[in-house]
Amino acid sequence: MFGSKNHKPQNRIDSLIGEETSIDGDVQFVGGLRVDGCIRGNVTAVGDKPATLVVSEKAVIEGAIRVAHLIVNGRIHGPVHATHFIELQPKSQIVGDVHYRTLEMHPGAIIDGRLVHEHELLKDNPTLHLTASSESKPD
Repeated sequence: MFGSKNHKPQNRIDSLIGEETSIDGDVQFVGGLRVDGCIRGNVTAVGDKPATLVVSEKAVIEGAIRVAHLIVNGRIHGPVHATHFIELQPKSQIVGDVHYRTLEMHPGAIIDGRLVHEHELLKDNPTLHLTASSESKPD
């Protein structure tokens, strides 16, 4: 379904924000989080392992999102940063810029913002540093 092992989200959901639940404030999570309710605040995955956020059809998030894997079928109003994978299902609506490495977009999904492809930084690539030249004056 997701192509390669590098982009496969974890299947376990550790936390659920229910349909009748509304949160005003930032949410940080580890592992898997499914949102069926409303969050007015930033949603950020923390920890060493890539985390998955699932935004269901009835969910609304008003804030920035930073996760490894994101599956959306609800509404997001704010910038999205997914370091590995985003799946936008048919009823998804995002108002804000979407930063992604791999994107799967189903017919019917709506993005009102820019799509920004984030290139993976390779460890083997040297960092380029530019310095001012120090030309010596002729004698």
